[in-house]
Amino acid sequence: MADLGKLSDTIVALATPPGVGAIGVIRLSGTAAIDMANELFHGKDLNKQKSHTIHLGTLRDEGVILDEALVSVFKAPHSYTGENVVEISCHGSDFIIRRVMEVLVKKGARPADRGEFTMRAFLNGKMDLSQAEAVADLIASNSESSHELAMQQMRGGFSEEIKKLRQQLIDFASLIELELDFGEEDVEFANRGELRALVEKIQGIIKSLIDSFHLGNVMKNGVSTVIVGRPNAGKSTLLNALLKEDRAIVSDIEGTTRDTIEEVLNIRGINFRLIDTAGIREANDAIEAIGVEKTFEKIRQSALVVYVFDALKTPPEEVKKDIEQLVHPNISLLVVANKMDINPYAKAVDYTGAHLSAEQFVPLSAKNKMNLALLEEKLYQSVLAGDVSPESTILSNTRHYAALNQTRESLRAVLEGLSNDTPSDLIAMDIRRGLHYLGEITGEISTDDLLDNIFGNFCIGK
Repeated sequence: MADLGKLSDTIVALATPPGVGAIGVIRLSGTAAIDMANELFHGKDLNKQKSHTIHLGTLRDEGVILDEALVSVFKAPHSYTGENVVEISCHGSDFIIRRVMEVLVKKGARPADRGEFTMRAFLNGKMDLSQAEAVADLIASNSESSHELAMQQMRGGFSEEIKKLRQQLIDFASLIELELDFGEEDVEFANRGELRALVEKIQGIIKSLIDSFHLGNVMKNGVSTVIVGRPNAGKSTLLNALLKEDRAIVSDIEGTTRDTIEEVLNIRGINFRLIDTAGIREANDAIEAIGVEKTFEKIRQSALVVYVFDALKTPPEEVKKDIEQLVHPNISLLVVANKMDINPYAKAVDYTGAHLSAEQFVPLSAKNKMNLALLEEKLYQSVLAGDVSPESTILSNTRHYAALNQTRESLRAVLEGLSNDTPSDLIAMDIRRGLHYLGEITGEISTDDLLDNIFGNFCIGK
């Protein structure tokens, strides 16, 4: 991570992935960025060019032509970092990129640390901390939902909510602080009833954001979904049907699947990481025993379990017995009655009980692809929490989740204080604590350790 005392340095890094490619983009940022690039570039005087312009020329080192390149100029403060920025688009040869970087370092540029460009953007007021974190999420996004969520947060949708809440609290906190200055005169500037109403309103908004974390985490990281059941229940056939390809071996021989198979299924923008497992049963040999143990390990690690049973051969009491082994507090369960084309008379009511409702029961035929669309809809609906929808402001960052929980606890103490006629100085202390945690989210309150932890997870060129 960059030393905060060296932020006056001009930094350089490769902004595109390393390795041979058609184009490599080298990024410079800092006061001397345009001057340094100008010494390397032959075509136009970059110092005389307007911001946000692109120029064609050659890159030279002591008269030797290194490459023909396009150079983009962005002048402070109208750039990503808020500083002078130059981006050199040259051919993607490792040799060319290395030579150009060496020349720029020789001219005084310092190799950038991880996330240093985005950290400078934050420190120069181009974005707040939650928006900066969304940049990393955007780069890592691998589905439509994770991309949309990162874009929403990078544009400030989430941080605007936090700033509004914080400002409302600051307005009341300032009135209470004013009361403390006139403590001997027993005056009241902050109406306690209005303060209670405000805190309760903010608590409701914070609760909605916290409740959305499950969905946000799913949209960002996908859903770990394990497919389990007894041997020959049709787990591998179901996996192949969902993926629309023959990914898993299908056989009438029991115990064919001895290890886990993992693939990704995208349903309406959300990634489900499907895991096909060995059958739940008494193992006949050591290798199969390892497979069965891996099955239960995957169940413990997953957010969603799809239990598949043979509707023709498995009686309801055995299904209920299996389900009891699978249920744990932090897991969602769907039960698939497979081979319904052979036994269309199986009814949900025969299998439901303490751990299974009719809504969790899905009759289908994996072989004939009957009711696959229903299963996909059930999978999608299983990740939506209550009234939260993908169109809402959604929380997806673990750090923000922790800060909002701490804010909620601070405001709970404010409400208790108001009910118990607690002195104003103690109420003010709890409000300040809540303001502190809200400020940590957007970076209005930050520490070097916090910045190091966040930006240290970025790639070098960002």
